[in-house]
Amino acid sequence: MDATKPHPQNLRILIVDDEQTIRTTLGMCLEADGHEVLSAANSADALASVVRTAFDLIFLDLRLGAESGLDLIAPMLAQNPWAKIVVITAYASVDTAVEAMKRGAADYLPKPFTPAQVELVTTKVARQRQLELKMEALQQAMGSADVEADFPTNDPMFRAALDVARRVAPTNAAVLIRGEVGSGRERLARAMHIWSGRSDGPFAAVSCHGHGDELDAELFGTTQRGGTPGSAETANGTPFGSTIHRGRVGLCAGGTLLLKEITEVPIFLQPKLVRLLRDHECERQGEFIPRTSDVRVIATSSTDLHAAVLAGLVRPDLAQALDIVAIDIPPLRDRMQDIPMLAERYLAYFAREHGRQVTEFSKDSIDALKRHSYPGNSRELRNLVERAVLISRGRQVMLENLPANLLNADACRVGDLVPLQKITDLHIRQVLASTRSFESAAAVLGINSITLWRRRKRYGV
Repeated sequence: MDATKPHPQNLRILIVDDEQTIRTTLGMCLEADGHEVLSAANSADALASVVRTAFDLIFLDLRLGAESGLDLIAPMLAQNPWAKIVVITAYASVDTAVEAMKRGAADYLPKPFTPAQVELVTTKVARQRQLELKMEALQQAMGSADVEADFPTNDPMFRAALDVARRVAPTNAAVLIRGEVGSGRERLARAMHIWSGRSDGPFAAVSCHGHGDELDAELFGTTQRGGTPGSAETANGTPFGSTIHRGRVGLCAGGTLLLKEITEVPIFLQPKLVRLLRDHECERQGEFIPRTSDVRVIATSSTDLHAAVLAGLVRPDLAQALDIVAIDIPPLRDRMQDIPMLAERYLAYFAREHGRQVTEFSKDSIDALKRHSYPGNSRELRNLVERAVLISRGRQVMLENLPANLLNADACRVGDLVPLQKITDLHIRQVLASTRSFESAAAVLGINSITLWRRRKRYGV
């Protein structure tokens, strides 16, 4: 097979065979097709490998010296339940094939086998994995039943942004989605993944907050070599070592990777991102061999990228690589005409989800929702409506079913002639009301959890 031809899906494969020749030749054949291959010569190394690494496909010899490969099927599947095990042996018989299938093997390959037979098996497994991933995505979508999946809006600016998103979704171009926290940036990124030709591939979201080395490892993976030669090795016979992690870039091959809050990426790591965006290449920690990556990158930012460049937080070349296609999501306060429509959708959804007989808003309650400024954007409105559905006693959401900060006659907005402390207190209350966890509220406010806890006690929220 042409080594430059991309495989339908690159698999992570383990070869378990006590013959060095089989491990090397089979490994070279698989690596030529773009698969990631590890190998082990005995039961102990094979079990250690499946504990360390998740595999898609395992080629398992039924005779490992004095040991039986059949005894490895159950413990390997216990560690990697999604793995497909193909047993290989020179002692082919109907009985061994039946016994292997009973124990959980997916297929059977007699020795000697040809490269065409190996390719047939791996293509079959790759298609199975694609179907499984698609089914998981569908089940997840059905379970979440996103009430905003079609992005309902009457706002011309938001409609224009959605039009751009739909037009660029089928391409492989990197996209920057700008907007405030809670405005739906990740939801739009997931929608673009579905609208693209990559919907059968994986989607993953990574927060760019955190320690730089940990983020480097999470994104690009790690390779730590060591151990004793001959125990576990790569397909070409090089001692493999203790651990290998592909990273999100590798795991999202053929799919989409979302980088949340791109301006938080440490400056030393940004050249690797530029290389990934421009050249589609990356290197794992501990390696010096560039790897080609077929991943589509979408980034989000609540901070102005060019201001971050001027502040020295973002390299100009990273900003340029991301700024080819930028999509702006307007905050909810700038599209107040959407609030009644969104509120009604949320009401119907949460009434069904929680088994409540709430069917409408009272005039006072919908007026209060329309007056609110929504620092937490659509996420805050969603949380407010869910809370109201849960505590309502009748068929209507009443004014008293809304949080106190919406009922406060002294409520104020930024720019009102009021003391700064009043604005600060109100903002903290609203962020607490619109986020689902203490940690996320503290992250939005830019303060630590202890400080937020003290203020929460002071406000009685």
